Amino acid sequence: MIDLLGIEEFEHFLASYEEPRVYGLRVNTGKVERSEFLEESPFQLTAVPWVPEGFYYEEGERPGKHPYYHAGLYYIQEPSAMAPVELLRIKPGEKVLDLCAAPGGKSTQIAAKLQGVGVLVVNDIHSDRVKALVKNLELLGVRNAVVLNEKPERMLTAFEGYFDKILIDAPCSGEGMFRKEEEMMGQWERHSVQEFAAMQRELLGQAAVMLAPGGRIVYSTCTFSPEENEAQIAEFLDKYPAFDVVPIEGFSPGRPAWLREPWCEADAYSEKAKAAVAGTARLWPHKLRGEGHFLAVLGLGEGLGAGERDRAGSSAGEGERAESSRASAGASASAGAADFVAAAGKRSSRQALRGKGRAEAPPSTGVSLEPLEAFSGELLRSEPFALRRLVCYGEHAYASPAGLPELHGLKVVRPGWYIGALHRGRFEPSHALAMGLRLREAKRALSLASRDERALRYLKGETLEVAESEILRDPEETKAAKGYCLVCIDDHPVGWGKWLDGMLKNEYPPGWRWT
Repeated sequence: MIDLLGIEEFEHFLASYEEPRVYGLRVNTGKVERSEFLEESPFQLTAVPWVPEGFYYEEGERPGKHPYYHAGLYYIQEPSAMAPVELLRIKPGEKVLDLCAAPGGKSTQIAAKLQGVGVLVVNDIHSDRVKALVKNLELLGVRNAVVLNEKPERMLTAFEGYFDKILIDAPCSGEGMFRKEEEMMGQWERHSVQEFAAMQRELLGQAAVMLAPGGRIVYSTCTFSPEENEAQIAEFLDKYPAFDVVPIEGFSPGRPAWLREPWCEADAYSEKAKAAVAGTARLWPHKLRGEGHFLAVLGLGEGLGAGERDRAGSSAGEGERAESSRASAGASASAGAADFVAAAGKRSSRQALRGKGRAEAPPSTGVSLEPLEAFSGELLRSEPFALRRLVCYGEHAYASPAGLPELHGLKVVRPGWYIGALHRGRFEPSHALAMGLRLREAKRALSLASRDERALRYLKGETLEVAESEILRDPEETKAAKGYCLVCIDDHPVGWGKWLDGMLKNEYPPGWRWT
């Protein structure tokens, strides 16, 4: 770092590691407006300059131990890590890929910007990390995400030229996180920089194949090494001339001068590529309140022809593209405004949930929608599954975003919003369905105040005493309030309960409970 920065700047850089780390949270605008959250927030918050929904909080605050966390109103996130998604410039209705997504902080940020409209595909190669990714998507109420557990090269055929925006939050040597996670210092080894650089090079090439003309890629790392940052972008620009760097303002610029020995191969890049690297950005811990990051925005012009796209694909893993067909095909029936596809067969639906094996092309089978339709008619004011394709793996039903390409042959962990299970002639709603709903969409609900001791008792999994008059219902409803109701805290859904004769049976999942 002395060689890179020079002794004067290095002293400022080093001094920043004696300062305490900063803490941040990002408001989930998919569930609550920023202004509304600030009115309700029990925390002392200071705005993060580069993200409208981002805030610093003090170390003594404990946002993870508040009911609003369990309602998915915010995501606890390091402030610098909020910047990459902001640079994607996402618009509702777009098709977006988070290529290295776990544990899901940036995925949920993308989802909030899509506002439930469009397609979000999130992927991570590590099956153990995908579990946290799925939970965070469900916690923050994301409706339009498809979760994959795949090698990126296997995704190329299904998604060639498909996405409007792609985020590559690349695996890296993690130098920028040493203050936040001190144990990473002990794991750092010089050779790992080269190993990560090779991996990053492949990811950039694979993303180039999957981006639509006119789209953009945001590449980010949390490391300082030029080999993983400026060198990656310069090499990519020389290899894929249809791309340009979209200059980033508001942060320190990238360092073209570092594209030299001993960090990078001398004369390996064109002068044009080296000059363009100045439009990338570096977030330095001695220049802002956040950890170290690198950011680059790559825009694809309209002129990338099939030949160029083929060459990009061959360098990213020729011959390893997945066979493409729809993740679900078969018998269709009506479910509100959506299609329904039954995917039965011998393969366990639990395997689909956990990402074990691959989604098989299902036979045409008759799966009765009557329990789901009855539940929707009784509990929901509107049809939240409208314009989505309802897909069933075994007894498990999902609302899949419209416009997906065929995914057969890929490891599909979640083909969409998990709705619930059609089990023995009845429908059992999922926790993900509750978290994705809004109070206004439920015909029957209980809203507890966050100061009500029953709110915490519910999150601990306890049975509650609830008067029938507390159940919110349509004024014209004359039937008893028995059965499922949406449980909310300060009008924000947190799960299901079953009410009968003054008692609310708790349906909050054991693995989510307050401890």
